[in-house]
Amino acid sequence: MADFVHDLWFGAFLRPDAAGHHRIVRQAVLADELGLDVIGVQDHPYQPSFLDTWTLLSVLAARTERVRLFPDVANLPLRPPAVLARAAASLDILSGGRVELGLGAGAFWDGVAAMGGPRRDPGDAVEALEEAVAVLRALWTPGEGVRLDGRHYRLEGARPGPFPPHPIGLWIGAYKRRMLELTGRLGDGWVPSSGYAAPGELGAMTAILDAAAERAGRDPAGIRRVYNIEGRFSGAAGEGFLNGPPAVWAEQLTGLVRDHGMSVFVLAVDDDRDLKVFAEEVAPAVREAVARERGRTDRADRADQADQADGDAVAPADHPAAASRTTGTPAVLDEATRPRLPKRDPAALTPRQRAAGQRLVLIHDHLRRELTQVRDALEQVAAGRSDAAALRSLINELTMRQNYWTLGTFCASYCRLLTTHHTIEDEHMFPMLAAAQASLAPVVERLEQEHKVIAEVLTGLDAALVAMIEEPDRLDGVRAQVDRLSDVLLSHLRYEEEELVEPISRLGLDI
Repeated sequence: MADFVHDLWFGAFLRPDAAGHHRIVRQAVLADELGLDVIGVQDHPYQPSFLDTWTLLSVLAARTERVRLFPDVANLPLRPPAVLARAAASLDILSGGRVELGLGAGAFWDGVAAMGGPRRDPGDAVEALEEAVAVLRALWTPGEGVRLDGRHYRLEGARPGPFPPHPIGLWIGAYKRRMLELTGRLGDGWVPSSGYAAPGELGAMTAILDAAAERAGRDPAGIRRVYNIEGRFSGAAGEGFLNGPPAVWAEQLTGLVRDHGMSVFVLAVDDDRDLKVFAEEVAPAVREAVARERGRTDRADRADQADQADGDAVAPADHPAAASRTTGTPAVLDEATRPRLPKRDPAALTPRQRAAGQRLVLIHDHLRRELTQVRDALEQVAAGRSDAAALRSLINELTMRQNYWTLGTFCASYCRLLTTHHTIEDEHMFPMLAAAQASLAPVVERLEQEHKVIAEVLTGLDAALVAMIEEPDRLDGVRAQVDRLSDVLLSHLRYEEEELVEPISRLGLDI
């Protein structure tokens, strides 16, 4: 079974005809109201009858509330990745974390060249996409100015940011071996379309992708499978794929989840009725069928592990969760219980090797500096409040209010930055370390647990800021949360550096 047990998402693939712009917005709003999960918009900047994809996505983000949005897929030759990184992060911020990024190496080269873009052969197109992934991730990762020297894209000290509030997935459109292998090594998602990759072809493609992921030390289950689909609703089942009543669609899509790990289905749709049938009949039926199959698997697993499950039902006294309940301090931050590895002499490493580990320290130093700025901003607010109260001036009152909002914005930005850094570690760096050196697994597991604790502290800080903005006298609550964040974060960063800087350097990992 190839079901990777991802949440199932269903969505609409909207054709960006400029003449039909009212229809596109209406259908996007309808998709949001129907509870669909994602909207994809193709990106062909050389097509004069199409709306610009990023402009359209921005309008759709403003008109919707919960549905995810992504270019399906962005035309990389005409979208410089450094600019694309800023655009995607900006829209993710403005939409409340609802953006994913589909990427394509390029096609229709006459159209690309007509717009002044490069005409790339297949090898160069794949190489350029790999460089673009490095650019995107570098500019979404906190740290100093970035320098990358590629054949197709360069960064010469570009500063990272803005940082998306959620980890934007890089979903790569791929069909042939080199692109599938690149997706397996680097992608967060794979985006084939049924018009170019029929269901019968998915097995061979999946095998290439999964093998490449495993060679790179990645779990293939971490790669989302996003399938752009076309079909026809009819009263009776016909020949071929997605040709028949909703029950036939549900059966065929359920098979793709089970057999190929597909978990996102994006339907090319022009008709409101088809959109409703897909959202109200097909999607619930697939979810129900998949849940039944997963439930049978889960019950079998639980039966095999009944003894272990019974033992885990109540946390023993030395369990981290139990310790946190009894002491009030998260046990995962207890120095006495943190896993430690024997230390190796860093003098045995070359300067080039040591530089790899020092990149982690540089990122952490940036977080430490930002934390200091949060404290400085907090004290400035405290001083501003006293001045305003003494002078009893409307101007000073307005200045004080602006100071509160500035602090809130600053802290919110810092929380996003910190969350992004931890997500990158959890999804990329930590799995690489555990795969490269098995003895690191307990340390990695503890660090992942600490990330969850820090996430809870950030949530508490955000709540305190909201309360302070509503009632300015609650500044002390924010100060207490900042103190807690400082204690937890600085302890965590120190532990991570003590245990990981040397292995990152010695193993030559690219973080």
